Amino acid sequence: MAEFIHTLGLIAGNRSLPLLLAGQARAMGVERIVAVAFENETDPGLSSLVDEIKWLRVGQLSALIEAFHSWHARHCVMAGQIAPSNLFDLRPDLRTMKLLFRVKEKNAQSLFGAMADELKKEGIELISAIPWLGPMMASAGFRIGAELSASQTTDIEFGACIAKEVSRLEIGQTVVVKGGAVMAVEGFEGTDACLRRGGELAGKGREAVAVKVARIGHDMRFDIPCVGPTTIEVCLASGIQVLAIEAGRTLVLEQDKIRSLAVRRKFTLATFA
Repeated sequence: MAEFIHTLGLIAGNRSLPLLLAGQARAMGVERIVAVAFENETDPGLSSLVDEIKWLRVGQLSALIEAFHSWHARHCVMAGQIAPSNLFDLRPDLRTMKLLFRVKEKNAQSLFGAMADELKKEGIELISAIPWLGPMMASAGFRIGAELSASQTTDIEFGACIAKEVSRLEIGQTVVVKGGAVMAVEGFEGTDACLRRGGELAGKGREAVAVKVARIGHDMRFDIPCVGPTTIEVCLASGIQVLAIEAGRTLVLEQDKIRSLAVRRKFTLATFA
């Protein structure tokens, strides 16, 4: 489908992924890119990479739909983090309030899935950004930084089992472990807060390992697991020296910057199957 899209709508969250997506889509032949961005979330630099942009508050679903209609955008993608908690914090409009009332389980999968259904009712299809972001997907055997020790490998295997179960229960996708013990589990607060809490509880020694997974049945249309330099910096500031990600289901952004950090700070980013 990607090769036939003339106008691509972008629902832009925070950090660098929306900018990278816009650049990749343009390079791969999308003629017109239009974006809905969010105040205090989206990088203002996106403005220079798209043809049209409209700034909204998170939760203004009606205005988002109106913007895409005005641009004649029939396909859109989501890129960048949009915390589900923001739907409650930033004065949702009437349409979003009705959506929140209907959705019984308030997790990212259900909330953004309901939003995709609302878009579809209006003739706007939410599609996966993977066709444009494929080159950034970490495959099996991917590693940046030093080789893993036997104890780190064991902790990754343990952490992956815990993270998969936590993800299955729709709690979170990241855990921090140390020596076969769980230090922190990601909840509604998000990945960065989990990393900070886990590193603090792990204490001295910088031996904690973080593991990030994609949930079973994960819908890649609106939540592609990804890591970038900011995530690595949070790990380092928290005393975490290893981050393991799921092969074939996680994007690695700005890899040159991550390599530089890994060399200077003795950090390892690796995949597991």
